[in-house]
Amino acid sequence: MTNDPQPTTGPAEAHPRFTEALTTLGLTELRTKIRRFPEATRTAAEAAAALGCELSEICKSLIFAADGVPVLVLMDGASRVDVELVRRELGATKVTRARADVVRETTGYAIGGVPPFGHRTRTRVLADRSLLDHATVWAAAGTPYTVFPMDPKSLIAHAGATIVDVREPNT
Repeated sequence: MTNDPQPTTGPAEAHPRFTEALTTLGLTELRTKIRRFPEATRTAAEAAAALGCELSEICKSLIFAADGVPVLVLMDGASRVDVELVRRELGATKVTRARADVVRETTGYAIGGVPPFGHRTRTRVLADRSLLDHATVWAAAGTPYTVFPMDPKSLIAHAGATIVDVREPNT
């Protein structure tokens, strides 16, 4: 018997806002590909272990505040965001990690379950080029218990993201 949470294949109980976004974006076929974990996978490492994939195949959806304005950064799970590169990319004075309440207010989701699209408010989205190194990436489906697979080019397009290089060196 293993202690690793074994995912079940959908249709799973993704967040209703995310499910609605799939319909709006014409991605209803993804509903059957959503996987649900019996235990929360709040980190990229936990999700990768549960799925049996490489850490870099996880797409993290991270909210930052650029001069107080929320911005979503999509990053591969094995890398860290270089906030100085984000600051330069946005032409901002200061970039910091957004507080948990700002993340929920902006996206409608809790940290650990933020998907790349289907948010409560429209924000600027940056996607690190490293995501394109994979045929498929896994992203949160609105809860820490659910993920979905998608090819990174489509994911970036549906998120309305600009492809950038904002990964910390050597990660």
